[in-house]
Amino acid sequence: MYNTLLHAHSLLRYFVLIALLVVIIQSILGTAKKTPFGKWDDKASLYLLIFTHIQLIVGLILYFVSPWVRFSEATSGGADIRYWTMEHITGMLIAVVLITIGRARSKRKASDADKRRVLLVFNAIALIVIIVVLAVGPRGILTMTRG
Repeated sequence: MYNTLLHAHSLLRYFVLIALLVVIIQSILGTAKKTPFGKWDDKASLYLLIFTHIQLIVGLILYFVSPWVRFSEATSGGADIRYWTMEHITGMLIAVVLITIGRARSKRKASDADKRRVLLVFNAIALIVIIVVLAVGPRGILTMTRG
């Protein structure tokens, strides 16, 4: 079960990242070209939300069955255990919340420009959070340079 969930979680991250980039790029291009906020813009945002929440559910299940998450050793068990027990989940929850709020707020905006701006801001911040959390992880680029 653990390996299946881990592979699903690893595969889903690509769907989330691709959808996140699509929404960000659509927001930038739509703002630059001043095109109407169309059905495809709304669908891309919806797919991002769906992929993100599926990833969250799989991640939460993994959180409780993973051998890397050890609550008793979270503060004293080393950097890897601390990362998987506290840092990864906290950062990713922040990203999920940002994506969810961005979608909800954009739906309430009247003008197309406001919808795009809200989606751009919240999703860009979520992408930055994801990149930073992954960069400081056990296999992250910032960890590799600490040597």
